[in-house]
Amino acid sequence: MYKKVYLTLENGKVFEGYSFGADKEVVGELVFTTGMTGYIETLTDPSYYGQIVTQTFPLIGNYGMILSDRESKKCWLTAYVVREKCDAPSNFRCEMTLEAFLKEQGIPAVFGVDTRELTRIVREAGVMNAAITCKPLTDLSALRAYRVKDAVDSVTSGGVRTYGEEGGLRVVMYDFGAKQNIERELVRRGCYVIEVPAHYTAQQVLALSPDGIMLTNGPGDPAENVQIVENIRALVGKKPIFGICLGHQLFALAMGGQTRKMKYGHRGANQPVKDLTTGKVFISSQNHGYEVVSDSVKGVGTLTFVNANDGTCEGVDYPDVNAFTVQFHPEACGGPHDANFLFDRFIANMHKEKKNAEEK
Repeated sequence: MYKKVYLTLENGKVFEGYSFGADKEVVGELVFTTGMTGYIETLTDPSYYGQIVTQTFPLIGNYGMILSDRESKKCWLTAYVVREKCDAPSNFRCEMTLEAFLKEQGIPAVFGVDTRELTRIVREAGVMNAAITCKPLTDLSALRAYRVKDAVDSVTSGGVRTYGEEGGLRVVMYDFGAKQNIERELVRRGCYVIEVPAHYTAQQVLALSPDGIMLTNGPGDPAENVQIVENIRALVGKKPIFGICLGHQLFALAMGGQTRKMKYGHRGANQPVKDLTTGKVFISSQNHGYEVVSDSVKGVGTLTFVNANDGTCEGVDYPDVNAFTVQFHPEACGGPHDANFLFDRFIANMHKEKKNAEEK
């Protein structure tokens, strides 16, 4: 028999459901993601730090948990909300059920909630705070005061790690909450990846003699990371740079741009982005609640991609400093591989820069 719990929104709306993860009460920022698959990657994506994640797809857990598909070593979100959980997954790679994984990770979860209604509320009113409790909340003051803080500091690695074989292009990859498939895509292309913590200084990065610098995804408000932005600013023009998601936002701030919070963000594996040069539309994986203000980067960069649904900034080129950034996830996992070619572009930029340096 499952224990009844209550999901209370900061607007006072209460949803009844049943606990199937860790038995504890939590407060977080309520968001939704539209992925039909990829729940393993969602659960282990550090970009969801501080958030209660609602899956819009009604049945979750049907292929169980496959630990090698994780995007990090642990589950980072605050809590998980689904319409229906699957207790009998069917997949030859399955190692445990979704419920067993959530209990192991200490993550509270709720099933039996009308996730369709919940999603519509967030779409209409915007992202809001929510609490999962054993009894409905009567005092909403603490709930309304909650904010996701120190997100990058909470998820970044504590030391330096290396991936791939020495001898390839050397890429220093800032870990702002990196998904592991970013590193995998670089290693697949022959790179030697040196992952460094979020607060590594420009001097420390350059001392590693990189051929290029990767700015990864991560959680929270980009404008909160003042020192990180300063470190990136000191690296501008020194080496080829590629930024993804939070890395895209932080680089824009370093170049004098602005960011702002979106009403409910883009989360899922079916977000359309339009290439402004070719007119081609790519389907992309995304997970973000902040955007780069397009007009704020005019004069220092060129807008390259926009979201085909709402016109928000999805990519910027900075040709004068050999850098480019995108808001979406070309490494996918989960999601389509439409934009995978952007890693090849980064590789080409590094080769070109290296050749130019050798000829001088």
